[in-house]
Amino acid sequence: MKTILNVIWLVFGGLWLALGYFLAGIVCCLLIITIPWGIASFRIAGYALWPFGRTVVDKPGGTGVASTLGNVIWILVAGIWIVIGHVTTAVAMAITIIGIPLAIANIKMIPVSLMPLGKEIVPTNRPFAGSYR
Repeated sequence: MKTILNVIWLVFGGLWLALGYFLAGIVCCLLIITIPWGIASFRIAGYALWPFGRTVVDKPGGTGVASTLGNVIWILVAGIWIVIGHVTTAVAMAITIIGIPLAIANIKMIPVSLMPLGKEIVPTNRPFAGSYR
């Protein structure tokens, strides 16, 4: 079922979301000081490409001051706009019955899109997803 949902997701929005995150990652890596956000954008691009069967957890050990400050800067510069895009896309997907799981996946991506630093994307079939390294 996850594969079917991922293929439908890929066709109806996942590819464009992933390309957007990938482009943002390239831009962030070109500007040397924003490389941590670029790496986070590439990580989220992979998640946006194939979200079913994976989940977002906090990195072991919590987030430090640098991650928190970086997330605040990210929210002000790009996070709000990305969240607005995810909410708009989720509303459009939720109009049809088939699109409801896609809309839920879109909403599920909001926390990592809003605050990407200090998060990990892990498979859902691993036990104790947040407690391993």
